[in-house]
Amino acid sequence: MTAIMESAEALTLLNELTRQAGREDPYPRYRRLRELSPLVRAEDGALVVTRHADCAAVTRDPRLGHMPPHMLEFISPNWENHVALRQLFTSILTINPPDHTRLRRLVSSSFTARRVQALQPRIAEMVDELLDRMTGDVDFVEAFAFPLPVNVIGELLGIPEPDRPQFQGLVRDWTLILESVRAEDLKIADPAAAAIRDYLAGLTAERRKKPADDLISALVAAEEDGEKLTEDELLTMAALLFAAGFETTTNLLTNSVVALLRHPDQLALLRAAPGLRASAVEELLRYDTPVQLLARVAWDDIDLAGVPVAGGERIVAYLGAGNRDPERFVEPDRLDLTRSDNAPLSFGGGIHYCLGAPLARLEAQIALPALVNRFPKLDFAGEPGRRDSLAIRGYTTLPVSVS
Repeated sequence: MTAIMESAEALTLLNELTRQAGREDPYPRYRRLRELSPLVRAEDGALVVTRHADCAAVTRDPRLGHMPPHMLEFISPNWENHVALRQLFTSILTINPPDHTRLRRLVSSSFTARRVQALQPRIAEMVDELLDRMTGDVDFVEAFAFPLPVNVIGELLGIPEPDRPQFQGLVRDWTLILESVRAEDLKIADPAAAAIRDYLAGLTAERRKKPADDLISALVAAEEDGEKLTEDELLTMAALLFAAGFETTTNLLTNSVVALLRHPDQLALLRAAPGLRASAVEELLRYDTPVQLLARVAWDDIDLAGVPVAGGERIVAYLGAGNRDPERFVEPDRLDLTRSDNAPLSFGGGIHYCLGAPLARLEAQIALPALVNRFPKLDFAGEPGRRDSLAIRGYTTLPVSVS
């Protein structure tokens, strides 16, 4: 039976992933970690999995969940005193059944596939409006990758257009805690989380008095079997939907543009065959996913990758590594927009599968073909500036020429 590996080489590789060079290109290190062992013990005691089958198992196994409240002290003592952590650790993203089941059922009754699909014509309009404004050399993040998803999720939730731009910096500051929970990070994340919450509290109060045809009004009214969202749950849910609704999609768009510009044959293919848009987005999600890892805790003793794992063990699944596993994908380091049987791990799985995945896919499927066809000479106009994060992978600046 395979054993959990504890080696100097594995620790070195994991430590390199916390530094700039490792974050810039983690994939060679992922490759070596996959080769070493299915399960590697990290310096903080967590078990790391990097193979596709094992990552998929971690996302779907009901015996694995998020840290219960008593274990959160491991991440940050007195976490409840920090609004950024409290807003994250009490959200649908990180809570467990039965609370997760109840909240997901309530929000799913409002955040429906029909509501998302109804946005398709408006998303196409927004894409054209943004492309019309782009000329010469522009920062793709500022000109397109941020305003598109923030306006889409803003329109869905019912956030007035003039109020939306402020959230880019606020959400980025709040999500610092996804990478590490240091005192200096909390000093930035707490005020940002509080500002987001205060804004949404005011907007929710308005919608209680005067409902509109938007998701916040639907969440206010959502009820099933006599249960409704509490005020705290509603504000936390709205904050999470808004933050995740544009942060992930912004990174998906920037990662995709960089990948296409670095693979001109695939960019030309997308221009020539717009019917590839669905498979192209799946491949771009696989090739350089915006969400690189997720964490779980074993509720009971389990067998993972042929290795016995004790209840209470913390497990980190490197989704970016699983998406490049040659056991699952032929030539995984090659970008191939025609790739079939392509199911990336990028949105997780099981009961915590990303609620916003259909919306992110829809935005990318509309935006990317429109972008590359509008600008046949699209190219880099400078060096992209990568976000200093491993968990959330994307770019803060992306200079492109659209002339």
